[in-house]
Amino acid sequence: MRRHAWRSIANGAVAAIVVSLPFVSSAAPAPQVTRISGTAQSSVTEVARAQSQSRGRAISAERNPSTVVSEGPAPITEYRLSASDTLASLSNYYGISAEAISFANGITDAQNLPRDRSIRIPPAEGALYTVAAGDTVAALAERFHVPASVIMDYNRLYFEPEHFAPGQLIFIRGATLPDLVWKTVEPAPEAPSSVIARGAAPAPASVAAAPAAPAVSRGGAIGWPVAGVVTQVFWYGHTGTDVAAPYGSGIASSIGGVVSAAGWVAVGGLRICVRSGSLEVCDYHTSAVYASPGQSVNRGQLIAAIGLTGVTTGPHVHWECKLGGAFVSCPSVSSY
Repeated sequence: MRRHAWRSIANGAVAAIVVSLPFVSSAAPAPQVTRISGTAQSSVTEVARAQSQSRGRAISAERNPSTVVSEGPAPITEYRLSASDTLASLSNYYGISAEAISFANGITDAQNLPRDRSIRIPPAEGALYTVAAGDTVAALAERFHVPASVIMDYNRLYFEPEHFAPGQLIFIRGATLPDLVWKTVEPAPEAPSSVIARGAAPAPASVAAAPAAPAVSRGGAIGWPVAGVVTQVFWYGHTGTDVAAPYGSGIASSIGGVVSAAGWVAVGGLRICVRSGSLEVCDYHTSAVYASPGQSVNRGQLIAAIGLTGVTTGPHVHWECKLGGAFVSCPSVSSY
């Protein structure tokens, strides 16, 4: 009995000590924290704060959380035209098509730019467009052949719909733009020669003075555009044949047909295409074109000149053929 009584007393004492532990710890004096300021050391009494660690899937927040602001639209460049500027030189310098620059500024004459005038350079390839009364995002998306989300996202219309009000300037990235027509013009008197990329120029006097061409010839073997050196052949990663030749050398039409396109495109620069039936032949990187869309040309007729427009490392022509809409090697086309 006596042993049982002592055991009960001991168990009660242990229980009392365990229960009193939280109260004892809370009553303990705060630890001393030493703070160093400058060269003098001063002791300041503070309550030490324990920083709890995250456990499991809990997230430990930063001391100063902030919202990350997404990058806004690229700026529009203002540029004042000089007497030496052409759409070709501006296109090469800014890396966007002449069509994009022309559309942004209402330029309709590709060869005669207004001098001493400020123009807008789009931030990328696409359409700078001023919203008109009655416009809708869906209608503009259909007109420029882009998804509506492209217009909404780039111009922040989800959060700032007021940017789509009449008179507001928006940018439609990747918009399909109307082609420029490069017309043949009379030669300027004593025009200095230059290796700088330029727009469409007139054909040489010998060609301009030649008698009118006979009826368009169609059929037969395809002809090479220029006498030069093949620097890159057709393969799955290269859609044409590159032929290098001196700058300004004449480019002859490989086939007889109708000019299907003439003007600027991204990367390819100033180009001209001739179609005959299911075959279309295009010449890229030219410095000048001597025919306009819809014009009939003969095989061997001078239609362009070797240049440096677009993305190129030297004067050459990118000679490209499509048969039934599919890229084919031009030298492999035996007849058309």
